Amino acid sequence: MNEVILKLITRISIVGILALLVGFTIVKTEVSRVTEPVMNTNSVTAEESLVETSAISYIDKGLMTASWYGPKFHGRKTANGEIYDQMAFTAAHKQLRFGTLLKITNPRNDKEVIVRINDRGPYIGGRQLDLSKAAALQLGMMKRGVMKVRVEQVSLKGVNFPVITLN
Repeated sequence: MNEVILKLITRISIVGILALLVGFTIVKTEVSRVTEPVMNTNSVTAEESLVETSAISYIDKGLMTASWYGPKFHGRKTANGEIYDQMAFTAAHKQLRFGTLLKITNPRNDKEVIVRINDRGPYIGGRQLDLSKAAALQLGMMKRGVMKVRVEQVSLKGVNFPVITLN
């Protein structure tokens, strides 16, 4: 039964990530065609108005101290019951709901990655996020190990994914 639930969670996550990637592609393509701001009473640029009407919304969670974890935990169960894969784009947080998608940005190089919360932690003082090795590689933070990152919660407007908890 747990294996069926894990497969369902994986499929839902893949669909969500694909939807996000398609949304990013549409937004980036449309924005790149715009060369001048849209003139209106609010003086909002074409890029800003396009992002506002996008199916993706971002909730600023501010700066967080993030570290990464990998080899020691690879293949073990995470707090939500999944098997940890250090090369998947996942993260651990002490309070965010499992399945929450976060856009993480390295402010030093502006590299970004989207991760899914599937574990609890970190358990070292002063840290708020533990990123998978794949996420750390994408962000270019492997050497530093610990750094401040910009965090935004990602959601699809009008789409409610079922939340499944494993007991």
